[in-house]
Amino acid sequence: MKENNILHSIISGEGKPLLILHGYFGSSDNWKTLGNQFAENYQVHLIDQRNHGRSFHSDEFNYELLVDDLYAYIQHHQLGNIYLLGHSMGGKTAMLFAVKYPDLVDKLIIVDISPKEYAPHHNAILAGLNSVDFSIQNSRSLVDDKVAELIPELGVRQFLLKNVYWKEKGVLDFRFNLKSLTENNPEVGKPLPQNTTFTKETLFLKGEKSDYIIPSEHLLIDAHFPNNKIIEIKKAGHWLHAENPKDFYKEVIGFLE
Repeated sequence: MKENNILHSIISGEGKPLLILHGYFGSSDNWKTLGNQFAENYQVHLIDQRNHGRSFHSDEFNYELLVDDLYAYIQHHQLGNIYLLGHSMGGKTAMLFAVKYPDLVDKLIIVDISPKEYAPHHNAILAGLNSVDFSIQNSRSLVDDKVAELIPELGVRQFLLKNVYWKEKGVLDFRFNLKSLTENNPEVGKPLPQNTTFTKETLFLKGEKSDYIIPSEHLLIDAHFPNNKIIEIKKAGHWLHAENPKDFYKEVIGFLE
């Protein structure tokens, strides 16, 4: 894999490596505050997955490739015996990586996602993002106004618009590869392949107000991750690390230590 195809990351702290994978439309920036806290105990790698953040863009996008990217990153940085944490889409990447390369992962943390198949449900978000024409919407407020026509939730818009940047003087763009994410949207909901297991300690964190992990899925989680525990983070939905970072930090540190 070429050097420029090694995933971009922010690395801080010293000690055992803790690799953190963001969710769909996210980036390493979403994890900076918690990353700095974790860096007091570990060498933290906040990673941008392909087509996100400052990592490379590609027409191809699926979990097998995201796992290959992560493997190449780990080899490039000569890491082993890692702690691996993934949120949502990043959690799916982390699950598949752990069952494929169990020798490289010491403990696994999956944030608000289960191994099941999810029906595509980002259509409004994709429509809103694709409605933007940066030659017309040439300021952040104009982009927000345009996106708001299809995405009324302020919090969701704020999260998405963190990806807007000045590509050159007077020209805005998205950091993520919107074309590829739109074309490959069905890939994001794909399940963990059947008959795959990771037998080391695994922590599932779910948001109290989120329905991404429901009780009927516990058997499926047990089948893939027999050594798991599931903990609910109160007063939080799908973005539990942002909505209740204090309890999130406490549970992760407690599990790792």
